[in-house]
Amino acid sequence: MSRHGPFSFSRWWAMVLKEFLQLKRDRITFGMVVGIPLVQLALFGYAINTDPKHMPTVVLAADHSEFTRSFLAALEQSDYFRIVGEAPDEATARAALARGEAVFVLNVPAHFTRDLLRGERPALLVEADATDPVATGTALGAVEQIARSVARKDAVGATGYLAPDEAPFAVHVHRLYNPEGSSRNNIVPGLMGVILTLMMVLMTGLAMTRERERGTMENLLAMPVRPLEVMAGKIVPYVAIGLLQVTLILLVAVFVFRVPFLGSLAALYLAALLFVAANLTVGIMLSSLAKNQLQAMQMTVFYFMPNLLLSGFMFPFQGMPGWAQAIGNVLPLTYFNRLVRAIFLKGTPGWDLWPNVWPLMLFTAVVMAIAVKFYRKTLD
Repeated sequence: MSRHGPFSFSRWWAMVLKEFLQLKRDRITFGMVVGIPLVQLALFGYAINTDPKHMPTVVLAADHSEFTRSFLAALEQSDYFRIVGEAPDEATARAALARGEAVFVLNVPAHFTRDLLRGERPALLVEADATDPVATGTALGAVEQIARSVARKDAVGATGYLAPDEAPFAVHVHRLYNPEGSSRNNIVPGLMGVILTLMMVLMTGLAMTRERERGTMENLLAMPVRPLEVMAGKIVPYVAIGLLQVTLILLVAVFVFRVPFLGSLAALYLAALLFVAANLTVGIMLSSLAKNQLQAMQMTVFYFMPNLLLSGFMFPFQGMPGWAQAIGNVLPLTYFNRLVRAIFLKGTPGWDLWPNVWPLMLFTAVVMAIAVKFYRKTLD
């Protein structure tokens, strides 16, 4: 017979109360228990949309006519397309696609109206940035139906006999950068940012809190070093680890999954270096707030979830409501996803990457300043 006697409900209840008391004292853990489910429900319930609308569209029109205007109006009324401007030439339109300023380019050829009235069934060309096939698939599928709708509404004269069965003009669709519409070409490069976010923030956060738990932080207090010097010294080894992971993911993406790589290796590694630095500063900031390794892990998960869901990795960024896009525009993974996909699939040159580079630089500088401030409080 056990020396503690039979099972005691009073002792069991005392242990239950003890655990609840510990949870109550650990405010961060208690906050995560409530916060993480609420955040997930809000993101999945309100922010996630796989059918994006009002996607920016540039018009390249060599022929201005009633049919052209009617077709453009029908595109905007469909809610899938938002006309943001007219390009003077093909190079300008392609540059807008490469920089991500437009998702679609509508090309209206010369003599479109003349050929239409002759019954020759001319063709409109819609070029799409197909790096994210989920974002553009539904909209492209609606283009032919919109053409038929315009034909039924506006067919007159020589084109009237075509209206019941087919549009008096054709619509050709070119999927640029990902002509096969392969989701692998979109997801695999994006995984680079997801893996780096999780690993860099978690590893740095655990490293700092581990020192505090083991008491080695006192050794740092006794050393004549500045907080910035301590953090910079701790970051360097993890930068090397991050770049090693970038190399591994790159090799697997190209040689195993056959994802095309059209850009510059130097641009990829520079973008990755900046992104790794941004995540390491986040990890140091979180570790300065966390009291132990468990809290550091919980904070990492809380930071990781919005990055995963609101960066455009899992769901189209264009499909999210305005408030969700505003949050996504603060997260570094949003910009790194755009950078890595532009380098992999578009071969975008260096200067065209700048609109997604400077936000990463700004994020790193701001978070580093906050991390230094919190770290000084930790030392005090």
